[in-house]
Amino acid sequence: MSAINITNVSVLDNPAPFVSPFQFEISYECLTSLQDDLEWKLVYVGSAEDETYDQTLESVLVGPVNVGNYRFVLQADPPDPSKIREEDIIGVTVLLLTCSYMGQEFLRVGYYVNNDYEDEQLREEPPTKVLLDKVQRNILSDKPRVTKFPINFHPEDEQTPAAADPPPPTEQSDDQQQADDNCDEAQVLPEQPPIPHES
Repeated sequence: MSAINITNVSVLDNPAPFVSPFQFEISYECLTSLQDDLEWKLVYVGSAEDETYDQTLESVLVGPVNVGNYRFVLQADPPDPSKIREEDIIGVTVLLLTCSYMGQEFLRVGYYVNNDYEDEQLREEPPTKVLLDKVQRNILSDKPRVTKFPINFHPEDEQTPAAADPPPPTEQSDDQQQADDNCDEAQVLPEQPPIPHES
C-alpha cells in the first residue's frame, strides 16, 4: 500500500499565454509518517522524438511528511523556447508532473498540452517565425494519464533485500484517479512546507 495518496491536482490559470508560469494546486494525504521529503518535479516534453529536448521546469522538496492531509501550489517558469525546435513549439506536446521519495518515482501524471495561436487569422496563415507572445497554451486537464509505481517507502525497516521483483506500474484514467484517488529554488505557494489541514 502506498504511503502517499494524491487526492486532487488542479491546473490553475488555464488556458494561458505560452510565456506564463505554470501553476498546479496539489492535494494529497499521507497515511504513514516518512523520514525524508517528497520531491515534486514538472517536466516539459519539447519533442516527441527526442527526449534531449525535455526541460525540467521545476523540482522542489516538500516536507516534513507526517500523517495528515496537505495542499500546496507548485509554480514553475514556462519552458525556454530557445531549447525547443521551432517546428515543435506549435502543436500538441506533453507535460509531466512526477513525485518521488528517496530517488524513487512513485507517481507520474501526464497532460497533453496544445500550443496554438489565439488569433484565427494567425492559425490559418501561421507566420514563418513563431510569434511567442501570440501563442496560447491549453493544458487538457480533464484527461490526465496517471501512472503509479510501487516503491518501498520504509527502506530502513528492511532487514534483507527483497527476493522478488516489484510488480509493474499501474496506469489509471482520470475517473479511477478520483476514486483512488534544472532543480532551482523551490517556488511553493502559498505554504512552504505544506501544513496539514484540520479535518
